[in-house]
Amino acid sequence: MTVWDDVVGQPEAVGVLRRAATDPAAMTHAWLLTGPPGSGRSVAARAFAAALQCPEGGCGHCRECTTTLAGTHPDLTVVATDKVVIAIDEVRDLITTAARTPSVGRYRVIVVEDADRMVERTTNVLLKSIEEPPAHTVWVLCAPSSQDVLPTIRSRCRGVVLRVPPARDVAELLVRRDGTDPAVALQAAQAAQSHVGMARRLARDPEARRRRADVLEIARRIRGVPDAVLAAADLVEVAKAEATAATTERDAAERAELLRALGVAEGETVPPKLRSQVKQLEDDQKRRATRSQRDVLDRAMVDLLSLYRDVLVVQLGADVDLVNAEQAATVRGLARDSTPEQTVRRMDAIGQARERLAGNVAPLLAVEAMTVALRPQG
Repeated sequence: MTVWDDVVGQPEAVGVLRRAATDPAAMTHAWLLTGPPGSGRSVAARAFAAALQCPEGGCGHCRECTTTLAGTHPDLTVVATDKVVIAIDEVRDLITTAARTPSVGRYRVIVVEDADRMVERTTNVLLKSIEEPPAHTVWVLCAPSSQDVLPTIRSRCRGVVLRVPPARDVAELLVRRDGTDPAVALQAAQAAQSHVGMARRLARDPEARRRRADVLEIARRIRGVPDAVLAAADLVEVAKAEATAATTERDAAERAELLRALGVAEGETVPPKLRSQVKQLEDDQKRRATRSQRDVLDRAMVDLLSLYRDVLVVQLGADVDLVNAEQAATVRGLARDSTPEQTVRRMDAIGQARERLAGNVAPLLAVEAMTVALRPQG
């Protein structure tokens, strides 16, 4: 076992990172790991961080490896925002951390898992630290593509590109790591389009599989504009409910912890001079809920895209496997009742909805426009 075992289907990227961790001539102090969602950017970043701390370059079982992979190593800092953007104050704190000498490890490693969520003003604050880092500091930035970060940052980092791993490799990981049934693991990996985290959730959670099936059912049940409007409302409502369920308990715990730290007993009114701190927390929680809802909707749109991709595969007679083999009957029905040109237009409508959602368009408006475009055309 080594730290690289969970970096699935990335032999070229692993080769570059492994060599850098063991050969000073191949090492640099700023890295940009890019790859599509689910390619394992954050997993690769943590594995690289562990290899940098390990005297053997990533053995996987020493204290340096295990604590780094667990995120508890004192010289590892990981930023993985669950809000829409990374705040400028967070980046200023990172720069302060980067200037410190490692306490026990070989390097101070700073991993920014969502570098694409930094606005230009925030990224500019980071620029000097990446351009002239202390000798003991390593920056590892992660983003979907190099175009998602400013050219000034991109030019100062060594790029490593990850690809979508083969579904069979993802399934093998689920079987090895989680003991998943091989058939379920492969089906989940294909449905998740090799997104490792999503495949694991689908494999372990029957409710997640049911929700995904309900999303795909939208394509079959929309017959006109009224159906489209109702389907859009259902999608947004489900996304909102999932986001609320995922954040409510955490929000309450954070609020209780803050009030305890401020010396406010349970049930007491918050003094006016402390209300700004409570409001800041509430604002952060709202931003987190907004991102959670958008992520759920975006995942639903990706699932719909996979369905219409299968429809196009059938219409064109392509000799490739279906992503959604369980929905083969629905795929064949949609393929029979439409033309390839109509399928492409539907896929374009879903892609446009994703762009609108990323551009802060009201979710219901973006989803309604998409579902109306999915209705059968004469």
